[in-house]
Amino acid sequence: MNRSASLAANPLISSWLAVQEDGTVILRVGKVELGQGIHTALAQIAIGELGLPPGKLVVAPPSTGGSPDEGFTAGSLSTQVSGAAVRAACATARRLFIEAAAAKAGVPARSLSVIDGDIRTPEGEIVSSYGSLAGQVDLDFEAAEPSQETDGSAQPDLQRLDLPDKIFGRPRFIQDLELPGMLHARVIRPPLLHAILRDIPEDARVGLAPSVQVVRDGDFLAVLSEREEAAAAAADGLSQRVIWEPSEDLPDQSRLAAWLRAQPSETSVLANEQNDGRKRDGTVVRASYSRGLLAHASIATSCALARFDGGVLEVWSHTQGIYPLRGAIAGAFGMDQSDVVVRHVEGAGCYGHNPADDAAFDAALLARRTGGRPVRVLWDRAAELGSGPLASAMTADVSAGIGADGSVSNWSYDVWSNGYTSRPGYAGNPGLLANGYRHGGRPLPASVDPGSEAGLGSGRNAVPPYTFGSACVATHRVLSMPIRTSAIRSLGAHFNVFAIESFMDELAAAAGADPLAFRLALLDDERARAVISAAAGGAGWGQRREAAAAHADTGLGLGYARYKNAGAYCAAVAEVEATESVRVRRIVVAVDVGQVVNLDGVRNQIEGGAVQAVSWTLKEQVRFGRDGITSLNWETYPVLRFSETPQVDVVVIDRPGLPVVGAGECVAGPVAGAIANGLCAAIGVRVRTLPLTADNVVQAIG
Repeated sequence: MNRSASLAANPLISSWLAVQEDGTVILRVGKVELGQGIHTALAQIAIGELGLPPGKLVVAPPSTGGSPDEGFTAGSLSTQVSGAAVRAACATARRLFIEAAAAKAGVPARSLSVIDGDIRTPEGEIVSSYGSLAGQVDLDFEAAEPSQETDGSAQPDLQRLDLPDKIFGRPRFIQDLELPGMLHARVIRPPLLHAILRDIPEDARVGLAPSVQVVRDGDFLAVLSEREEAAAAAADGLSQRVIWEPSEDLPDQSRLAAWLRAQPSETSVLANEQNDGRKRDGTVVRASYSRGLLAHASIATSCALARFDGGVLEVWSHTQGIYPLRGAIAGAFGMDQSDVVVRHVEGAGCYGHNPADDAAFDAALLARRTGGRPVRVLWDRAAELGSGPLASAMTADVSAGIGADGSVSNWSYDVWSNGYTSRPGYAGNPGLLANGYRHGGRPLPASVDPGSEAGLGSGRNAVPPYTFGSACVATHRVLSMPIRTSAIRSLGAHFNVFAIESFMDELAAAAGADPLAFRLALLDDERARAVISAAAGGAGWGQRREAAAAHADTGLGLGYARYKNAGAYCAAVAEVEATESVRVRRIVVAVDVGQVVNLDGVRNQIEGGAVQAVSWTLKEQVRFGRDGITSLNWETYPVLRFSETPQVDVVVIDRPGLPVVGAGECVAGPVAGAIANGLCAAIGVRVRTLPLTADNVVQAIG
């Protein structure tokens, strides 16, 4: 078993656990709750290892003041990495408590077990408990990996810890948080990422409420007020009067794919498998695919609070990385990291790098000017959609030879994209938006990509999972972009799997083969074959495909990928209707995440990921002109509505004893590929540009 990276960085049990005299165990983790249910899954692991009743375990809110450093909550790694650390810490703690109880009772440790927090003999006699030994067992002890995995399937699913507050409307989100004496702030944003605040006309301040304070620091501009509505009104008025000087224009959106290909780029070869030298007869198939920029489009806008007493800077944020944010803020201000405390408070959910960290720095920057009074910063919808990090536009060329026997050779895949990482601390830069505007700050460099050990970025899932005669794959990371890009759920996998799986259907058509049989013939991995067969079986592939073919406006499509080529296996079948617009009626998803910890949590992750992928694939696209982003509200940046949500059926293949892998991101690419293939089956035309809007369908037909 490989040692968990989180455990290697935080080896002491005391970093993870605290036991109180009443028997309650406090679980401290560095992974944050984003609505994905990770704290529930980690709590379930801890309860199972410790032998606790659910009511005796509490998950502490992550904070740099008391939680282990686990980096970012990203990449579908939380259950896999943090879960392994929690399992090790809890298993070792249980052993220490049993040994202490055995020494006290004068019995062999191997004869004792823990049931509901009590340490018992085989006859059921209670000899001690976690609570009674709380002050006697030293947890400043290095945790050891357990000798075997706990059988998670033997434990009932723990009910979600975070849902009751959300369902009953109790304050839980950072937007609900209030600190005594706090001021409200709004930041006035430039229309372009790179712009200079040239002038604030004298009459721009006329009409501002007396309580409003205007703060300028270089090209950073904000307002502070006792009342939120006054701050919002002042910011709205100023934003219409201040004069910004753009330092560069945006490209022509209609030629974005061509623009990406024409820019200076860094090429990385991910696969270079040469042909075996045999001459192969067959047909060469070629295609190009593209996708525009995507926004995170969180329902709630980003928010943060900060307080500075002259020595310690406290920040409350829905960041995905409390420690990286602390390091970035401290670095930007030249402070010791020990003088910055970041506390996580849940936001309304986000998969990827949204503006949470930027809002946190806004609040921190302003709190240093308020004499100890806390500052609350709330972004508005236009800022959320127009100034937050976006997922890069992407474009790819694919070609391959298809033989008369259905074999595939000379696969070639080239993809152009901006990088997918500009989180705090990237490329040696704090990576915080306002730091690029304030006096003495550092402008943001171009986004970079994670390395291969982290699953890549623009190259994520660019290497096909199938057995070909040869395969050459290269990424071309564009080195400049006047729009900031960063991580979004699945990074480049959404687009890459869409392109690969679309092209697989094109090859199947050239071979005159059924898309399902065509894929199965090119897969050696039995777990891959199992999820594809399960999704196809759940969708009634043969019968439903024939029935759909009888109707000119419906079609069935298939998509498959193993996330990062090393994580969860996922296959999807989509039933697509194409009339005035494209609509997904039903999706069947089969997934293999190794050993299942919390079945309900896996289903929730897959269902939510599938619905989000439908929205990206059918509707979402950032729009912009020369002067800036124009899709600044829900009308210009539409997302999937509740009435448009398809039925989602999930088949989970449990693999007890196999390593746990994450479920949150594996579904995006297979669903995109399945929808595109279903659309082609419905209308007989291949649409190679996302989103699959009526305009893009018409363009493909024309």
